[in-house]
Amino acid sequence: MIGNMSAVVVGADRLGNIPVLLKDHNIEIKQHISGRDPSHQKKTYQLPTGTQMVILLTDFLGHNVMKSFRSAAQKAGVPVVACRRSLCSMEQALTQSGFRCADCPQRKTAGKRG
Repeated sequence: MIGNMSAVVVGADRLGNIPVLLKDHNIEIKQHISGRDPSHQKKTYQLPTGTQMVILLTDFLGHNVMKSFRSAAQKAGVPVVACRRSLCSMEQALTQSGFRCADCPQRKTAGKRG
């Protein structure tokens, strides 16, 4: 992946060290939405222009908000990564979705496998 991928993160009031982990994966947070505002429950969402990925933090997010953002991502044709708000969970979800760390030895050897 060349350059940074632009992501919208949905869920949680605070992200802690998640921005650092995402930066290691060449993912930049374009917007963070907590999803806790009552108006978020009934709102239809449109992703910001240039969004290339949606990350849903499932343990801090209601089903209606999650469904709205999944639908918006599907309409925009961008991938969705859903995980809990923990570094381990996010690392695993990103790796399973094909977004390996920029410094990951597996990433550097993946193209060399035959």
